Order: sequence, then C-alpha cells, then structure tokens
Amino acid sequence: MRPALSPELVLRAYRQGVFPMAESSDADRLYWFDPEWRGVLPLDGLHLSRSLRRRIRAEPFRLSLDADFAGVLTGCADRASTWINGGIAELFTALHHMGHAHSIEVWEGDDLVGGVYGLALGGAFCGESMFSRRRDASKIALATLVTHLRRCGFTLFDTQYLTDHLASLGGIEIPRAQYHARLAVALRAEAAFHRARLPTAYEVIQLNTHRS
Repeated sequence: MRPALSPELVLRAYRQGVFPMAESSDADRLYWFDPEWRGVLPLDGLHLSRSLRRRIRAEPFRLSLDADFAGVLTGCADRASTWINGGIAELFTALHHMGHAHSIEVWEGDDLVGGVYGLALGGAFCGESMFSRRRDASKIALATLVTHLRRCGFTLFDTQYLTDHLASLGGIEIPRAQYHARLAVALRAEAAFHRARLPTAYEVIQLNTHRS
C-alpha cells in the first residue's frame, strides 16, 4: 500500500489548485485533480428560489458550526458511490483538528440530518461534500455557508466541479487559469472561519436577495 499523504502536503496541493480524490470508498489509492473547468459558487451570486426562501424563513432545522465534523464526514460518505475513502477521511479529520477543515451541521432535534464540509485557506474555501437526510437540509446548509463565508472575509468558494444541484443555486464554471488566478488573490485575503457567528435565517435571506 502506498504511504499515506500528510496533511501538510495536502495543504500545499490545495494552495496550488490541486485536490485529491479516490475512485471509490474501498480504494486504497488517491489521485490528484486540477480540472480544466472549475466549479465555483460566487459568494455574491447565490440564488435562492422562492420555495427555498420560504423553507429557510420557516427555520425547520437547527444549524451549528464545527459541532460534529466527524458526523458530517460520515454522512457525506454514506452513499452508494463516493470518492471519500479511508484516506480522505483520515486526512480531513487531521486537517479539522489542525483548524483548517470545517463543517456546518443541520439538526432535527438531536438527529444530524444534513451538513457540508470543506477546507479554508486564506480567503478561499474549498467545498468538499454535503449530504441531506431531510428535504432541503443540504441546500439550507450551503446557503448558510455562503452567507457565513461572506461575513468572515472569504472571497472564493471553490466547489471543484459543477453539478446541476450547484448550478441551480448559482454555481458556475470558470477555466483553470482563471481559477488559479483567483485562488492566488484569495490566498492573500485575511479571512477567518470563526470570525463571525452563524447567520440567522433572516440574515441568509436578506444578504442573498438580489434586487434590480
């Protein structure tokens, strides 16, 4: 078996715009990726549909910050097909303990029903994965995360790839060279993931309602 990657090597790779993934949950090997087209979610371009705004306003869930990183990681890996293997889980657990990886949890009572996690580097946040066990749980987590990143001084939200789900929320694709240029600028920004408390439902809606 190949030696495990160190968290320090992974941090250096992310600063160069490169990230690791596995082919499956039971694969031993990790591969490095630097896509020709990169998914990003503009922090001032989040799209909240009317139905999602109503759900956020109703506050169906309780949200927390870095309260159960392991639970979010496990939830994201709990699917039929995943790129999160044991090596990825080990690396991001270490990065969380080092203060680089963070999560937002979505709770229904005492049950963890959704969440999102990723890696913070300077003013860049590299979103890794999210999961949902209740309707709109991951969308509410993502909307809260975008609002939180803006309030904490982040300038770039990297989603790695663009999915239909992310596109519906305002995600776009940009060329590799443009992403690398934006990443270099973001890495110099003075952001801090715990600079602000999590936004309220009202703040999420107000900050992401675009008026012409």
